[in-house]
Amino acid sequence: MKILLAEDDPKQLMPLQTVLSQAGHNVDGVNDGETAQWLLTQKEYDLLILDWMLPRISGLSLCQQYRAAGKTAPVLMITAKDTTLDKVTGLDAGADDYLVKPIDIIEFMARVRALRRRSPLWQGDTLCLADLQLHLDRLILERQGAIVSLSSQEFQLLEYFLRHPRQVLSRHQIEQTVWEWGSEPESNAITVLVRKLRQRLQTVGAADWIETVYGMGYRLSPPESS
Repeated sequence: MKILLAEDDPKQLMPLQTVLSQAGHNVDGVNDGETAQWLLTQKEYDLLILDWMLPRISGLSLCQQYRAAGKTAPVLMITAKDTTLDKVTGLDAGADDYLVKPIDIIEFMARVRALRRRSPLWQGDTLCLADLQLHLDRLILERQGAIVSLSSQEFQLLEYFLRHPRQVLSRHQIEQTVWEWGSEPESNAITVLVRKLRQRLQTVGAADWIETVYGMGYRLSPPESS
């Protein structure tokens, strides 16, 4: 998933961003509401995780603005506010779930998995194209009984391809999806990543499934015989 994580406390932001990344998610981590607001105009996210008390623009206001714009991705509100009235206020603002600090990482990840199932892109824990399977919960690729482990970026790229099968994806689209905000890729980084993913696919006999469409981008498409 592509996740926006807005938390002003670095002692909270970094551990949460790390555990989400380790689970295969692409996370744009920011520490103020103004930056989060700008990112919401630039990118589409599968999940928003917003601290209520963000500087400049509160997480509560961001959630209200997001819903007013007609956006439907799930929103998890995290906050130290723990009264029933606070929770009702957050949920009425459009949040789908509400988690009180201090955050327990195990519970946090369980909430994220539950909210993932509400995403419009949810297709189950396994994405399939022909006989190729990507297991989202284990970050592994499987085909005809052969199993391959993937790096975080390889996993994110293959997930993106599988959510848009047989479509040409531009280098800009791949950069926006796979690279986190603030970490611009080197000029040849996408080429290198695609080559690495092809090498992973080669181990299951599917290296030729990624097609280079010159001047446009890349496409994941199994041969007709598959």
